[in-house]
Amino acid sequence: QVHLVESGGGLVQAGGSLRLSCAASGSFFAVNAMGWYRQAPGKERDLVASIDDSGRAKYVDSVKGRFTITGDVANDTIYLQMNSLQPDDTAVYYCHAVIATSMKRGPGYEYDAWGQGTQVTVSS
Repeated sequence: QVHLVESGGGLVQAGGSLRLSCAASGSFFAVNAMGWYRQAPGKERDLVASIDDSGRAKYVDSVKGRFTITGDVANDTIYLQMNSLQPDDTAVYYCHAVIATSMKRGPGYEYDAWGQGTQVTVSS
């Protein structure tokens, strides 16, 4: 069983910064990728940024240039540095991991794990 533990959310004024952390623990073969999703009230949960075990990062267009995802997927820990925060960034942020069950990749050999979520609130 995998546990993803997030920290670092909070309340910040527009233009401020926050840093989120996520660490995976438990019994599993390996982590293939990790990332952050967010869900605002009344909206769907959407991908914000992800990083794979080769260090390749991806971002949704709305956060490019403001957010940076870093960390070591092989060591099961990632961070999300969020700068120039805006009220539209207000949401619950969820850590996500793609957990490997073997050396093979793809459907049937991986499953998704989620953290409990951490609230980020940006005031105007």
